[in-house]
Parts: sequence; C-alpha cells; structure tokens
Amino acid sequence: VQLQASGGGLVQAGGSLRLSCAASGGTFSAYGVGWFRQAPGKEREFVATTRPSGASTFYADSVQGRFTMSRDHAKNTAYLQMNSLKPEDTAVYYCAARPGALASEASMYDYWGQGTLVTVSS
Repeated sequence: VQLQASGGGLVQAGGSLRLSCAASGGTFSAYGVGWFRQAPGKEREFVATTRPSGASTFYADSVQGRFTMSRDHAKNTAYLQMNSLKPEDTAVYYCAARPGALASEASMYDYWGQGTLVTVSS
C-alpha cells in the first residue's frame, strides 16, 4: 500500500490543522494506521493509532485531548485533527500502516508516507 500525507503548514500557537493520509494500492480497511512525528534533532515518536475498523484509537499523552484521529474507508483516507497546537508540536508528521491491529511502535509498521511538515509559531 502507498501512503500520501498532506495538510501540514505554518500555524500560530492555539491554532488547528488537519492532516490527511491517503492510501492506494491495498485494502486500506484491513490496516491499522498510525501517526508519528519527528522534530529536528529528536527521534521519531508515536502520536496516535487506530484499529482497521477505526473503532478504537489511542493517543500519546502529549496530544491526548487535543488531537483526534479518524478514518474514512470510502475515501481510503485517515485524518489527524490537531487543535490547540503548541510550538512543541512542530515536527514532520508521518502516517504509517500495518496489516491487522493498531500499534504504537514505529518498528511494527510496514508502510510509510513521505511526511508533512507542521510548524507552530509562538
């Protein structure tokens, strides 16, 4: 499956962005999807993940209550709605997919999008 992440940009602190992860070439509804991010000079970190059905979603503590992950099977697309953004949310955001269940470990994902840059100014 191929993944295309989009929706990043520059936003002021307190603002919102919605990232999209469009999938092609596979049965997207059979894949768990995750969002990860990597800030300059830091390791890639888990942000959110959802089951193939989208029925359950889990978030990193740092984004809990501010970010919401969803997916639209008809459009083969997953989303990450980011509200109340903070400067520390600045990073390249990646979506990833894996057959079966959700996971918070990047090493468990087989497919990765190219990343989209989110910059939050103070």
